[in-house]
Amino acid sequence: MARGGRVGEKEEGEKHIGLLKLAQTLSFLLIFMAGIIIGLAASSHIDRYFNSLPKMFSSTTNLQTIPFTTPDYSNCTIIHRDCTGDDENDDDGRRVKAEKLKDRDCWSIDGFVRPENLSHRMSDDELFWRASMVPVKEEYPYDRVPKIAFMFLTRGPLPMLPLWEKFFKGNDKYLSVYVHTPPGYDMNVSRDSPFYDRQIPSQRVEWGSPLLTDAEKRLLANALLDFSNERFILLSESCVPVYNFSTVYTYLINSAYSFVDSYDEPTRYGRGRYSRKMLPDIKLHHWRKGSQWFEVNRKLAIYIISDSKYYSLFKQFCRPACYPDEHYIPTLLNMFHGSMNANRSVTWVDWSIGGPHPATYAAANITEGFLQSIRKNETDCLYNEEPTSLCFLFARKFSPSALAPLMNLSSTVLGF
Repeated sequence: MARGGRVGEKEEGEKHIGLLKLAQTLSFLLIFMAGIIIGLAASSHIDRYFNSLPKMFSSTTNLQTIPFTTPDYSNCTIIHRDCTGDDENDDDGRRVKAEKLKDRDCWSIDGFVRPENLSHRMSDDELFWRASMVPVKEEYPYDRVPKIAFMFLTRGPLPMLPLWEKFFKGNDKYLSVYVHTPPGYDMNVSRDSPFYDRQIPSQRVEWGSPLLTDAEKRLLANALLDFSNERFILLSESCVPVYNFSTVYTYLINSAYSFVDSYDEPTRYGRGRYSRKMLPDIKLHHWRKGSQWFEVNRKLAIYIISDSKYYSLFKQFCRPACYPDEHYIPTLLNMFHGSMNANRSVTWVDWSIGGPHPATYAAANITEGFLQSIRKNETDCLYNEEPTSLCFLFARKFSPSALAPLMNLSSTVLGF
């Protein structure tokens, strides 16, 4: 009897389990069917929504009637004119230049690597960011001829302009010109001048303040937009060349070093201008002084305009009698790129008279002997680690009256 009872209980349990499985199966089928019904309903609503879109758009704009056409690249002219600010009141030269741009492809490599137009509406931060771009690919997709960027930082007119035009003549392929003037100043030069339309978007400059170094970095950044520029020389309106273009080009392009004056001066005019507020980033043994009239290669130019950290310290704590233009770049290169710098300038200047400003030479001072003494200076220097007597390529300061005798001696003494 006991055995028969256990068998009955087992059969009853199996029957109960069978009913549970049947209930689970039916529940699954119900959920599955409900999902299908909901999906069909949703699909119907989505179809109705997308079918109604053309009607919605056609009620406002007749998009369906607009055929696809090849992009009209004549709009490039509009883009360039917007960037230049050219308008109907521009002179004939600007209109001719705008007409030339009509045939340019908006996305051509030429317009990117060799921008002809210097006008833009970028802020300094935007400009420095754009100029700091470095291609990872080493090969150039065009025939790159390395150029020298001549960057003029001026208070207005360029009294030595005819001498520079004579110096540049016939060498357009190897040079670029950039001019930073006071805002609103318009250079009056002929259309065939290398200075024509070469003013960069400028801002106010105050000598002895960080605004002066801002202008230097602004010149560098604008020149860096042309990927063919390999060397960058900063010049003033009182600077003149003392050798011909071929000599200058060969000297700079073939140099393994940049030319930035950078030295330690243990006086109140050097170390005395250092502020302990620059610690811990800039220490006293980092501090250097030098002439603001520098020459750098492309790598250092990118490094200078890309720096924000150290420049912000100079803006905050290098105030008169500390002058950022005499300390910022010499100190920065000494800290990080001293091995790439010759630690000398290629611009001759006479400090023998003493005082805060160098000597200025006028017409009466310009003789063949005087110019030769600059060209063949008594102090030898190193060029690519070899001694040489050719140390200076440029000289300053010269007054406007010096132009006439310099022009007279340019072919016989200066070589151009």
